[in-house]
Amino acid sequence: MNYLCPICKQPLLLQEKTWSCLSNHRFDCAKEGYVNLLPVQNKGSKDPGDNKEMMFARREFLNKGHYQGLSDRINTLAKTYAKAAKNGLDIGCGEGYYSHRLQECLSTSNEFKLKGLDISKSALKYASKRYKAIDFCVASAFEMPFADNCFDLMLRVYAPSLDEELRRVVKTDGILITASAGEQHHFALKQLIYAEPKPHMSESSQIQGFELLHRENLESLMVLEDESDITHFLNMTPYSWKLTDEQKSQLVQEGLKCELDFKIEVFKAI
Repeated sequence: MNYLCPICKQPLLLQEKTWSCLSNHRFDCAKEGYVNLLPVQNKGSKDPGDNKEMMFARREFLNKGHYQGLSDRINTLAKTYAKAAKNGLDIGCGEGYYSHRLQECLSTSNEFKLKGLDISKSALKYASKRYKAIDFCVASAFEMPFADNCFDLMLRVYAPSLDEELRRVVKTDGILITASAGEQHHFALKQLIYAEPKPHMSESSQIQGFELLHRENLESLMVLEDESDITHFLNMTPYSWKLTDEQKSQLVQEGLKCELDFKIEVFKAI
């Protein structure tokens, strides 16, 4: 399954290290292996997506395994609902943490091929260099460079997208697994920032063109004592901008405890 040209929507073919269409729009693979399929006119900024600092912080934090419980649960649900999937897509894949663990999980019992899509070139430089079994592309989740009815399984962890675009690229009866913030997610930090902190919305999601098959909340208490882990956690989230320097310094010195509450949902395309 190849890409579509983001300019004219014709299929792209790979010759050596260049993807091109019949209209001769050409997209070179980066030395790390990913291909940039985000046209300049669709960027919106010079370097869209998370910046290098946020990417580095998230990469270091995730690699320490602090969110492995979420990854493990996603993989279990994928094996339950999409065990026979052949083609998968991780939407907003970032540095590839959830992508590569899903790829390893499903490829042990099936011929499973995964693609990763993200708008951040910085993130995909790292992902593509490290996880060679996955094909990564820089592209927008709002206009994905894939043909209709491509994927048996899609993963979306904290990534914005369009309902109609999700439905377009997934096969009928294909599975979509999403993860987002549950009601109490990071509530202890919100108490530091806001006078009247509000919980996240707890209702089940509705995605046009999909049927909700399963919904659960994965809850735990995260305890961070290592200074670098705390710094990375704060720097990968919007909390870094909202906490004062004094508050951040105090958390680094005293340790950080806060709730993890992931809302995980499984949908089937109808």
